[in-house]
Amino acid sequence: MSRSPRMPASDTRALWADVEPPAARRLLLAALDAFSEHGYFATTTRDISQRAELSPAAVYVHYPSKAEMLAEICRRGHAEVLEEIEVALQVPGTPTERVRRFVQVFSSFHARRQTVGRVIQYELRGLTSDAFRAVADLRARFEHLIRAELRAGVETGEFDVSDIDAIGVTVLSLGIDVARWYGSASERLTPEQVGDLHADLVTRMIVASN
Repeated sequence: MSRSPRMPASDTRALWADVEPPAARRLLLAALDAFSEHGYFATTTRDISQRAELSPAAVYVHYPSKAEMLAEICRRGHAEVLEEIEVALQVPGTPTERVRRFVQVFSSFHARRQTVGRVIQYELRGLTSDAFRAVADLRARFEHLIRAELRAGVETGEFDVSDIDAIGVTVLSLGIDVARWYGSASERLTPEQVGDLHADLVTRMIVASN
């Protein structure tokens, strides 16, 4: 039995207002919702069209396949959080302040945009090889940025970090995992509070003791 038509989750209703025409945006948001709830491979184009309250044929008018929708979701999601981080890092500060800012933005994004975060972090296996390479380039930028901030703190003696690469991956993994658990185990925490909590944890982990 098929599900009743359902519009995307509440945390996506104001998302991607630039997508035109409106039917294309409805389909993209419906795909996002379905991929997050059931996974990419268990979702069909019929599922997506039902959620968007459009005919199955309407999907192919705007997107050649569900793979194209996943690629667009991943591109947009990664680009959004990367832009937020790059803007945050434009503000000068000490290494500790800058790493805190990175962590706060990255972790709070995965709470505020939980549905997006869940798909762009846990459904990458559904991407075509070309789409995956494009997303991998964006993900490499995150790694480069956090390593650069950690390295700056080590050079000034502010951080006690023996393996910058490993700590960088740890910091990113902490934020990524928010998309998996946020909303079920942490309703009392706002996205900003999650970001602050993670910023505190990372600071304690890396700042050299006096």
